[in-house]
Amino acid sequence: MKNIPVSLLKQTAFWILFFNFLRLIFILYHIDLIRVEHIPFLQVLGIFFFSFKLDLATACYFMIFPFLLLVIQSIFYTKWLNIINYFYSGFMIFAYSLVSAGEMGIYSEWKTKLNYKVIKYFNHPSEIFNSAGTGTFFLLLLLFIVMFAAGLYFYLKYFAPRFGKPKRNLWITAAFILITPGLLFLGLRGGWQAIPINQSQSYYSKHNILNIVSVNNAFNLYISIFENLKNFNRNPFVFMDDKKAEKLVSEIYHVKTDTTISILTSSKPNIVIFILESWSADLIESLGGKPGITPEFRKLEKEGILFTQLYSAGARSEQGMASIFGGFPAHPISCATVQPDKYEQLPSLPQALEKDGYSTAFYFGGQLIYGNIKGYIYYNGFDKIMEGKDFPSDYPKGKLGIHDQFTLDYLAGDLKNMKQPFFAALFTVSTHSPYDQPFEKPLKWGENENEYINGAYYTDHCLGDFFAKAKRQPWYSNTLFIIVADHSHNSYYNWHPNTREYHKIPMLFYGDVIRKEFRGTQWVKMGNHNDIPATLLAQMNLPSAQFHWSKNLFNPYTPDFAYFTNENGAGWLRPGVNISFDKGNDNFYAFEMDPKYQDSLFTEGKAYLQRVFEDYLGK
Repeated sequence: MKNIPVSLLKQTAFWILFFNFLRLIFILYHIDLIRVEHIPFLQVLGIFFFSFKLDLATACYFMIFPFLLLVIQSIFYTKWLNIINYFYSGFMIFAYSLVSAGEMGIYSEWKTKLNYKVIKYFNHPSEIFNSAGTGTFFLLLLLFIVMFAAGLYFYLKYFAPRFGKPKRNLWITAAFILITPGLLFLGLRGGWQAIPINQSQSYYSKHNILNIVSVNNAFNLYISIFENLKNFNRNPFVFMDDKKAEKLVSEIYHVKTDTTISILTSSKPNIVIFILESWSADLIESLGGKPGITPEFRKLEKEGILFTQLYSAGARSEQGMASIFGGFPAHPISCATVQPDKYEQLPSLPQALEKDGYSTAFYFGGQLIYGNIKGYIYYNGFDKIMEGKDFPSDYPKGKLGIHDQFTLDYLAGDLKNMKQPFFAALFTVSTHSPYDQPFEKPLKWGENENEYINGAYYTDHCLGDFFAKAKRQPWYSNTLFIIVADHSHNSYYNWHPNTREYHKIPMLFYGDVIRKEFRGTQWVKMGNHNDIPATLLAQMNLPSAQFHWSKNLFNPYTPDFAYFTNENGAGWLRPGVNISFDKGNDNFYAFEMDPKYQDSLFTEGKAYLQRVFEDYLGK
């Protein structure tokens, strides 16, 4: 009977070894690219360490069917079930080898992993052949045959189940049947942690090729297909002829004069962005919130520029990241950060600043694995990336990670070590449930959102402490601070989810580097997260054309509009206009609208969503 659980372990071990064997072939195939990037040998070896958890998760997925066969054999032994297992494993070896060979071929051109688009190409196999040189095609074919043949040979010779009729042992059989499903489930989700494993687990290097190789091919392809299952053949948000939609969006973004109001005393300041988890505008008194929730933020307003009409297009952190750093609007169904083949096509604010001589860093007290944010952050090329495990081990932690007071305190001391000019981003955690911050909760009102507003009170207090310390640092006088939420959150007002109020978020530009005449002012230009790159780069006289969904909020000629998404549609905002639509059930909401403009503005919103999603599909 013991042969059955041993067989399960052996087959699981085979897959991990096989994944690494194919990984090694990929490295050898692209060894010239590794040499060109001057990647240290020890960093290349890191592939085999950082890939393990995702490989184990993939192996556990692969072993679900063999486990079911072994369960049957532990009760009713039949030899032909071993043969079924051989055919199943042989097919999986064949498929994984084919995916790996394809990935070797596309990396030089696409610089990404194989993704859902490959399914489209299977309809036109001649295009695959014609897009590669004849020599390359046959070399990849040969490598595929070698990988498949070697994998099948070693599986059948050393790892395949070969036991005869097992001796019955009721206790071992019961333990195997009852315990193994839990172990497989634990393995495939990557452990006990709150967030299941994803591709981010394998990211560890600034060299993209190492991250690409480290991520398991099958796991990545599955995620890519799953995220795009509904959209293989069409954009689900087509409302009009695409040329008409493109023309409308071009008119929406049209700027009569490309200029900007300069609000900074320096064209090359240090930049620190605080990305505040789930901050609604209702936390800010000046934006319509009740007094007393964020008193430190109110003090900062008096010396900064408060944006009073900024909106979050999405409702999740990974959507906010893609907007802030990539200038790309959020959209329904999925997000670019979840798929490496998508976000690698986005422009990057950190990379644009690095080209201008900036050093860069990103700090977060929790786990960046959520929403594949870690992979996206690594792609953006930050010089230094710190998440929860990288901070001092004695820092107190809550369920989601290190509390804001400790990460902000660390940042205040760490910025002096960065080469100036620097660009640093810190993502807070304490305004996300379960709100277990080590701090009194003085606000006794708020009803269903009492915990939330007390979480904001705590983070606000931590921001006050940060600035008290930062003002004593030599880098402070030449630093622009941008305080902005990653997305909004329900508040004690309990707004309808399709209203502008629900999606409104705070953004504050602050620091001695702001011209005195602009300090303590409010900026009423309407916009979204994705407008941050163009707005910031314009102040520094740097080009921003690559961020074509981003508009400069300090250009007085920039049109006023904003947009937000729901699961099956979008909302469209203009001054005095708040409409939204849901394609799934044909619902239309008009909270603010002059009836005579309803049709034209409704068409604007539809065109915008259509073009955003079309751009997402095309990446």
